[in-house]
Amino acid sequence: MLNFGVLVNTLTVILGSVLGIFIGSKLPQKYKNALFLSIGSITVFLGLKMGLGASNFLIVLISLAIGGLLGEWWQIEEHITSLADRFSKSNENTFASGFVFATVLFTIGPMTILGCVNSGLTGNNQLLYVKATMDGISSIILASAYGKGVLASALGVYLIEGSIVSLSSYLHFLTLPIYINDFTSVGGAILLMIAIKLFNLRDTKAGNFLPALVVVPILDFVKTLF
Repeated sequence: MLNFGVLVNTLTVILGSVLGIFIGSKLPQKYKNALFLSIGSITVFLGLKMGLGASNFLIVLISLAIGGLLGEWWQIEEHITSLADRFSKSNENTFASGFVFATVLFTIGPMTILGCVNSGLTGNNQLLYVKATMDGISSIILASAYGKGVLASALGVYLIEGSIVSLSSYLHFLTLPIYINDFTSVGGAILLMIAIKLFNLRDTKAGNFLPALVVVPILDFVKTLF
């Protein structure tokens, strides 16, 4: 069933991205470089804030290790990059980076989980509306630097948030601190990997670590059994 809060969030990302793409095409390269540095800096701060809130850093580490191995095996980053052929012929690497960065930023974190679960269980979309406003503003800035990859992330927002809302009665446990803290910490680690790539220090292939977001709640659950 279509959720209005998820739809609003998706539309704000689309509208913000379109506006950002229009602005970005008018910007000289030196201004785009300044945007990349600004985005990289705030990504470091956001990644650290999210990452340091873990309940169990060992579980976060193991989740990233297992998730990274699975991502390399499944070649997630490569598949994301191949999507660029359908959207952009000029800069596939920028498309992939923008897609992964925006998708992680817009869909990973307490506000996403709490907003979607609350919407699914009670029908209250207030938190999703607040998140939609924040994402819309962020997408303008991101799309001005990354272009169509950020626009494509709107599909990820719709699918991921829609799935969480639909499964909210089963995912309510994710709102508990023991789960959401480690889940958010893994998301923060992935954002830090993206920041490393933004500063051209190393091609981290952050997209390959996305499976860690599935692994971490499983390991947290296993921990509760002992």
